[in-house]
Amino acid sequence: MKRESYQTEMFNWCETLKDQIQKRGQLDQFEDQIDKMIEALEDDQTTEEDWYNQAAALYRDITESEDTSERRAYVPIGKHVLPKLPYKYSALEPYISREIMVLHHTKHHQSYVDGLNKAELELKKARASKNFDLVIHWERELAFHGAGHYLHSIFWFSMHPNGKRRPTGALFQMIDLSFGSYSAFKEHFTQAAKKVEGVGWAILVWAPRSGRLEILTAEKHQHFSQWDVIPLLPLDVWEHAYYLQYKNDRASYVDHWWNVVDWREAEKRFEQAKEVVWKLY
Repeated sequence: MKRESYQTEMFNWCETLKDQIQKRGQLDQFEDQIDKMIEALEDDQTTEEDWYNQAAALYRDITESEDTSERRAYVPIGKHVLPKLPYKYSALEPYISREIMVLHHTKHHQSYVDGLNKAELELKKARASKNFDLVIHWERELAFHGAGHYLHSIFWFSMHPNGKRRPTGALFQMIDLSFGSYSAFKEHFTQAAKKVEGVGWAILVWAPRSGRLEILTAEKHQHFSQWDVIPLLPLDVWEHAYYLQYKNDRASYVDHWWNVVDWREAEKRFEQAKEVVWKLY
């Protein structure tokens, strides 16, 4: 996305944000921050990354100001929700089309949210009634839809039109230690994604048992992978992620995906994930 287009999008976001927080009666609390954001957008010396970081900080402050009644320490059974995307549906074009993003997010991901909620509620009923005749069915549904929901919830935030295209710092160093070099990692990840049998994912994970990063693949969302790992960067290679644009050319989709990767999310996840330290075996 060109600087001018992104700038216009951010201006519109600021105006929409003002309207929303005014309706919530919080304009006085955040008006200065929004005005500073607008000043940054008008400053030729600031970069797109500056805008993104300032917008992310503003959004985080507003979110954290919500009433405690609206904030949850856990998701109640059957109450999972579809996360909002951090960009417009058209933002990843030309690499991922708007049509794909709309269907992928609002239809496919929503179906995983609905399926997960249904499975949780049915298992709750089974516990209450002590009737476990269908427990295996609902456990399978829980695994499939739950894994689909959680992986997609990472996937969306691992992309951005103006994202960070290469990792740095601790994550870059761990990639070098785990795979020999960033280029070796990228080639391994790319080939793994292209060769997933059927539908599934390629996933960069932190493995506390080995103290290293690993590249895993999963068929569907949950088959033929590992336990006791923390996903950092997932790539969806189900056909619904690319078929409308790339037809059966998954390889081109995977190659083009690197143009929208945003390593900032993976770096944040790694900073938290590496605190999980198990005895090495």
